[in-house]
Amino acid sequence: MNTSARSLGCLVFLTSVTGCVTSADPGTLQGTSATADRQPSAEAAHALRVEPNTGPSAPAQNPFAKAGFFVNPQYRERVLETIENVPGKAAALRQVAQQPTAIWLDRIDALAGLPGWLGEAAKQTQAQGTPRVPVFVVYDLPNRDCAAKASAGELHADADGEARYRSEFIDRIAAEFAKHPDQRIVAILEPDSLANLATNMDVPKCAASLDLYKRSVAYAIARLSLPNVYVYLDAAHTGWLGWDGNRSAMAEIYREVLEMAGGHERIRGFATNVSNYNALDGDWGWKLESSNPCPNEYCYVEKLDDALTKVGISGKGYIIDTSRNGVATTRSKWGHWCNVKGAGLGARPEVQPRPLVDAYYWVKPPGESDGVSDPNAPRFDAYCASTDSSSGAPQAGEWFDSYFLELVDNANPPL
Repeated sequence: MNTSARSLGCLVFLTSVTGCVTSADPGTLQGTSATADRQPSAEAAHALRVEPNTGPSAPAQNPFAKAGFFVNPQYRERVLETIENVPGKAAALRQVAQQPTAIWLDRIDALAGLPGWLGEAAKQTQAQGTPRVPVFVVYDLPNRDCAAKASAGELHADADGEARYRSEFIDRIAAEFAKHPDQRIVAILEPDSLANLATNMDVPKCAASLDLYKRSVAYAIARLSLPNVYVYLDAAHTGWLGWDGNRSAMAEIYREVLEMAGGHERIRGFATNVSNYNALDGDWGWKLESSNPCPNEYCYVEKLDDALTKVGISGKGYIIDTSRNGVATTRSKWGHWCNVKGAGLGARPEVQPRPLVDAYYWVKPPGESDGVSDPNAPRFDAYCASTDSSSGAPQAGEWFDSYFLELVDNANPPL
């Protein structure tokens, strides 16, 4: 994604892929947000309507409390297959295989597997005697990742993308979720989306997607906010929105979108650090950008919660992606987001590990590539060939065996 001399915003990601956006100097980004006064566009005048959801929503509680995590059997099998090539790491890999990871619904075709995932979650719940909570990343926004290349999606605004997103994607997901009223479900909505509206209005595709993103995310919230579904909005990470002006702009965007959807009660909370590498604690972030008041991800969660409370969004819980943040400083720039060298598995998924946090969770399945490193390959993004990126990477979402083993070796806490 495009960056400037002062790295600010890192986008988050794709099929568990990610991009990184850095725009202008952090101190000037406040002026590039989508909250400034502006005239309604011709596109907005003819936009599809969003009907607020006024029906029952999920309880205002941590969905993981008094429950267990759903373990994706396909991810478990993929990790166990790796043992054949590195039998000396068998014990560590078996531990990784038991960790819960999110299921990414990143294209319309992926929905064919949704009934099976929900059925498997029901089986695990029955076998264990307590709820096993699956986490789905809903990730197919029209004009997806407007400042990225590696994670661009299949739906486009100029090809009926908004209508297709609603009818072929969100409506189908909502219908499947509704068939399992007794199953607790978590949905993380659209990584790498609304944060672009706070910092990247200088990118033409992002500017053109402003109203489209707001409407589409609001529609997704309204349709997926069911009594058994706990919705979390993506909230980027400290390397993107850690600055005071960016957080304030983001809070206003959330307020507007949630009003469109039916109110902030429609969501459980927010997800941060998705597919990124920011460690939970410490002052390591100041080595990357000294002007950021949030040098770690937990500081960002605390300050974001304050900003949200100021605009009337309170009592929310947070999911922090700890899949690859075990090593504090793994890059020379915050804007380097793709298959970062030296990264390690982070904290194991855990329920309510500290105030505000509903769970640490491995939202990005460790081992899946962020993007291809071959400059001649389709969807190549130059950030995937940065000095901080691992070489030999396959396309986003594909298994990157050598990188996975590096994550295992660098795990913190150790396996």
